[in-house]
Amino acid sequence: MIPFVALGDSITAGLGATQATLGYPPQLDRLLHGRSLFRSEVHGQVLAQPGWTSRDLVAAVWEAGTMPLRAAKVVIIWIGGDDLAYSGITRLQGAPAQVVSRALTRYGKDLETLIRTVRTVGKANVVVCTQYNPFPNSPIATEALSALNQVTHTVAHQTHAALAPTDAWFEGRQTELIAGYRSGRLTDALSSHPTPIHPNNRGHRVIAEGLASVLHPLLA
Repeated sequence: MIPFVALGDSITAGLGATQATLGYPPQLDRLLHGRSLFRSEVHGQVLAQPGWTSRDLVAAVWEAGTMPLRAAKVVIIWIGGDDLAYSGITRLQGAPAQVVSRALTRYGKDLETLIRTVRTVGKANVVVCTQYNPFPNSPIATEALSALNQVTHTVAHQTHAALAPTDAWFEGRQTELIAGYRSGRLTDALSSHPTPIHPNNRGHRVIAEGLASVLHPLLA
């Protein structure tokens, strides 16, 4: 039995950490074994790529096959940030305002599909993650991320999936937890490289510790 499979985009892939072992999935893996929450020598697995939208993740899960999901005790799903980002860019390029709401609707449907797929092929518990706000000083970003997280909350409630409130874990702590954090405004995305949106080593650690607490009763 695999303790967890982590599905997602750049955050789950470990961006922002100074080395691969400091991304949240490896840190979570060490915490689970170190706290004897999972006694097997088998380790967690990751299926994630920077830039993936929820639709990309659905396609990747189907392409990867069912074996990892079938063997997992818990499946963690953290996706949606790029759905929102791409729709926002399209809106700035002149697309109608509905492009964002349509992206959120599509994200919700894709999230339901991912949860349904996990439960169809195996018996894993599902944990879905909200998205923290890397731009807390930009009202438009705060509003958009609130809408994204509302969809996540709704789908989690409707599907009886567990919820990992990463937005709450980061709220008020962005300065210390986000790599390259500057002013917390969307303009930072235009003037900074890399874009200051990913967790730093400490941020990945906070995520791992939070998820370890969420997973504890699911691994019992």
